[in-house]
Amino acid sequence: MNLVHYGKEKVQFRVLYSARKTLGIEVYPDSNVVVKAPLGTDPAEVRKRVVKRARWILRQQHYFHQFDPRTPSRQFVGGETHLYLGRQFRLAISAGNQDTVKLSRGYFTVEVKSVVSPDKVKILLDGWYAAKAAARFEESFGRCWSYFDKLGLLKPRLQIRRMQKRWGSLSSSGTLTLNTDLVRAPKECIDYVITHELCHLQCHDHSSHFYRLLEKVMPDWEKRKHKLELTLV
Repeated sequence: MNLVHYGKEKVQFRVLYSARKTLGIEVYPDSNVVVKAPLGTDPAEVRKRVVKRARWILRQQHYFHQFDPRTPSRQFVGGETHLYLGRQFRLAISAGNQDTVKLSRGYFTVEVKSVVSPDKVKILLDGWYAAKAAARFEESFGRCWSYFDKLGLLKPRLQIRRMQKRWGSLSSSGTLTLNTDLVRAPKECIDYVITHELCHLQCHDHSSHFYRLLEKVMPDWEKRKHKLELTLV
């Protein structure tokens, strides 16, 4: 990570070199700054350009900060909304003869057999999300694996669990782990996370080689990443 000073402010940025003709600067919703530069560009020239654009960079970061946190903490009460595959569904809760969760006509309809409580509703919703994640992630994995299969790589084992700070990871032992909560994101964002992790089969770090591979496999990965960041916190 590189750093320049602009008055009392600090601007951190990452540089990606590729076979391009112009130098461009992008600010992502998570406030990360990426400079895309032609191969062979003098690092001093990169820093000079960042300083020149520092005011604009800081303005973009401040703009994105206004959306934090984008989604309020869920209370699991009737009327609030919950995401599934990028769409918002309103929660309708009732007492009944069984514990069920159904998704229909814009509503999560939750029926609780015992005493209705936010904790019970959360348990039922978590179970529903876990079941849906297993099916949706397998489907997405199949779509994304087709490119890597042609490279003769060993297909990772898919594991799904809740993760605190990551949407996905690829272990050295060949296990692809996906965060259950990722099922709340649009399908194209799920595909992005899986493709990102599969690229680590060839590139274990986030070097320029890694991003060249990612861009080759998924040319619109940045758009999908941005959408994921704006959809989920």
